[in-house]
Amino acid sequence: MSAAPRWDVEGRDWPNRASSRFVDTGRVRWHVQVMGEGPVLLLLHGTGAATHSWRALAPLLAEHFTIVAPDLPGHGFTSGRPAGGLSMPAMARAVGDLMRALDVTPGFVVGHSAGAAIAVRMALDGVCESDAIIGLNAALLPFPGLGAKLFPSLARLLFVNPFAPHFFARMARTQGETARFLLRSTGSRIDAAGIGFYQRLFATPGHCAGAITMMADWDLGSLARDLPRLQTRLLLVHGAADAAIPLSSARKAAPMVGNGGVVALDGLGHLAHEERPSEVAAIVRQFAEEP
Repeated sequence: MSAAPRWDVEGRDWPNRASSRFVDTGRVRWHVQVMGEGPVLLLLHGTGAATHSWRALAPLLAEHFTIVAPDLPGHGFTSGRPAGGLSMPAMARAVGDLMRALDVTPGFVVGHSAGAAIAVRMALDGVCESDAIIGLNAALLPFPGLGAKLFPSLARLLFVNPFAPHFFARMARTQGETARFLLRSTGSRIDAAGIGFYQRLFATPGHCAGAITMMADWDLGSLARDLPRLQTRLLLVHGAADAAIPLSSARKAAPMVGNGGVVALDGLGHLAHEERPSEVAAIVRQFAEEP
C-alpha cells in the first residue's frame, strides 16, 4: 500500500492523462491538467477527490474554454504542502501561485464542494479576479445543526490519529466498500470507472491524510461571515438529492451574495457533475456567456 498515489501506478491510465503536466511552485509540486482553447476556466475539485472527477466534464468545457484543472495540495498526484498548511486561505493562495506559474488569469472558476469555497476565498482575498464563480454542490456554509460542531471536531480527532489514514485506506481496498461509501455519503450513482478512480486514491494513506487534514483545517464559519462581501457573480448548481450538503444550504447562501443564484438538479446527488456532465457543462457555458 503506497503512502501517496504514484503517477506510474495509480495514475497509469488516469483520465485525460495526455493533458497532464507537473508544475513546481515553491513547496508544492502540482499535478495539473490543461486542455482546450478560449477564455481560461479554472476547475477546483472537492475534498477527497482529484482531477478524475472532471473526467467527462473537462473535455466538454474544453470545446469552449482553456481548462486548467489541478489536483489540490494533499490530493491526487500533487505533493507538498503550501505555507499555512491546507487551511482555506492557504489553499487559495497556493492556487493563485499556480496560476502565476502557468501565466494564466481565469475568467471563470468552477468549484465542486470545498473547491467552491476555495474559489470564493480566492475572490474575497484578491487572489483571483474572475468574472464568475460556479459552485457545484458548494460547501459555503457550516453544516446544519449539531453537525456544525461535530464535523470539525471529528476531523481534528482523526487528524491527530496517525493510524486514521491507514484505516480508511484499508477499508477502501475492501471489495465494494468504495462504491457503498460514495452512494451513502453523496447520494450519487456514478459509473464503475469513476468508482475505480476514487478507490485507487482512497486506498493510499497519503491521499486520505490530505483529505482529513483539509477537513480539520476548514473554517466555513469565517467564509459565511465574509460571503456578503463577494462582488463576483455566483451561481450555485446543486443536486437536489445531495446526501452531503442539502439543497437548502445553497438556497440560504445565494441570497447572501448580491449576485447569487441557484439552479437545482432533480434526482442528482453531491457528484452531480459526474452523473450528468453534459447538463452541467451546458449550465456553466450559459452562465459564462451572460453579461
